Amino acid sequence: MSEMPAGSREAAAVTQVDAVIVGAGFSGMYLLHKLRGAGLNTVVLEAGDGVGGTWYWNRYPGARVDVESFDYSYSFSEELQQEWEWTERYPAQPELLRYLDHVADRFDLRRDIRLGTRVTAAHYDEAAARWTVRCERGEEYRATWCVMATGCLSSAQLPAIDGIGSFSGDSYHTANWPVEGVDFTGKRVAVIGTGSSGIQSIPVIAEQAARLTVFQRTASFAVPAHNRALEPGEVEEIKNRYPELRDHTRRSMAGVSRVRIGRSSVLEATADERQEVFARAWAAGTLFGLVTSYRDVMTDRVANDRVADFVRGKIREMVDDPDTAELLCPRGFPFAAKRVCLDSGYYATFNRGNVHLIDVSENPIDRLSEHGVVVNGTEHEADVIVFATGFDAMTGSLAAIDIRGRNGRSLRDKWSAGPITCLGLQSAGFPNLFFVAGPGSPSVLSNMVLSIEQHVEWIAGCIGYARERDVISVEATGQAEQDWVRHVNEVSAALLYSEANSWYLGANVPGKPRVFMPYAGGVGAYRKRCDSVAAAGYEGFVLTGGPARSHQVR
Repeated sequence: MSEMPAGSREAAAVTQVDAVIVGAGFSGMYLLHKLRGAGLNTVVLEAGDGVGGTWYWNRYPGARVDVESFDYSYSFSEELQQEWEWTERYPAQPELLRYLDHVADRFDLRRDIRLGTRVTAAHYDEAAARWTVRCERGEEYRATWCVMATGCLSSAQLPAIDGIGSFSGDSYHTANWPVEGVDFTGKRVAVIGTGSSGIQSIPVIAEQAARLTVFQRTASFAVPAHNRALEPGEVEEIKNRYPELRDHTRRSMAGVSRVRIGRSSVLEATADERQEVFARAWAAGTLFGLVTSYRDVMTDRVANDRVADFVRGKIREMVDDPDTAELLCPRGFPFAAKRVCLDSGYYATFNRGNVHLIDVSENPIDRLSEHGVVVNGTEHEADVIVFATGFDAMTGSLAAIDIRGRNGRSLRDKWSAGPITCLGLQSAGFPNLFFVAGPGSPSVLSNMVLSIEQHVEWIAGCIGYARERDVISVEATGQAEQDWVRHVNEVSAALLYSEANSWYLGANVPGKPRVFMPYAGGVGAYRKRCDSVAAAGYEGFVLTGGPARSHQVR
């Protein structure tokens, strides 16, 4: 086993458990519930001071989920489904955090969650077939099973701008927002970034700020959320239909219950027919409505352009100033090749007299000064800067941990040219290490909670299968891994995702390999594949028993 990072090893407390889970968001909490129910002594290590993961950290103004509440919630407990009362179609961060706190209390999870405990390293001891997980304060945990439930969007990305430490005012990243909040009343605020967190926060900040200046490098496609309070009769109907709705989501493309892919082609429809279909999707207020309106939206660029033109027309209708409207119209990449955002007043915000848009696509930000943001030699003064610049997605939180498998090989080195996994669940050379919603799985292209539940249940089933058979290690084979990566690439190559420089490909992180990371084949097809692997005795994984027996299933 390779050496752990330097530290006070002698003083460190060492805890022996069956399983260590890193992260106490949707993934970590459900996996704790499953493994504990199966009789495993399990601990969850969480860097934050509370549970909730994404919804603990992302407290920025306007933070809100973009999947409807009845889909973006656990399905494993019928009692939980029936007792919890959602108030909005798209709940805001405080309501989501209350839900996750309720789950932690209802299932008595907190006693096995160690808050304020940041994991720095996880090393595999091949001789002992155990992982040693080390924390920032020196604690060590040793376990047979180690699961990274660290989240796909949890490693905040600051932009590479000169003088980023020079600004004398207050600055915040949307993913590390103060618990006590921020008061922008009467202040000059600069927001850098117009992705999802920018689109959500800008309308709220504009209501408080004396002056808001938005710095946009790339315009984003956004569709209306049409968020609203839920009616009692609607809530009752959905609760009564949960079995049917959940069954549909598990077999669907994106893991949501009320969206179905159109059967006809955009190019076969008349202009009037297209307009009617697009208008219905726009009015529905869902993340997936337009992209699924016709079967070829994500496979044919000409078809996709029809959708993009429709959205650009809507932007021009909503924004009074024609020049500003044109700057807000996305160009140069297909609709939905970057994450589509839900709009709750974003475009209309630019009609306010105190809001100004600075396009930095051709003239990037020169630097940050003591007093503000300098673009093309002009200083735009600010009292507060908000970085809405997103994440090192899917792999960033894993790369932040020194993960080492067989022969001390690091996961960072193995993934230096891009992540390599089998089903997004394991990487060859790292026995008994699992990822929840890892690269190579549907994850960020789907309803995350549904994909998380499917992964947790698969992992728990695999561990249970191994324990019943005295298997001491489970590891993906190199061949199965190569086959899966090839399949992931083949699926994405048939779609339009690679025509955009998105965080799906890591393009927002300087120096990160440009590889399309999620699986675009849909949650239904993916679930079938995972189920068939398990039914075949975990085909494509090496299952190693005690000294007298081991077997490999390919």
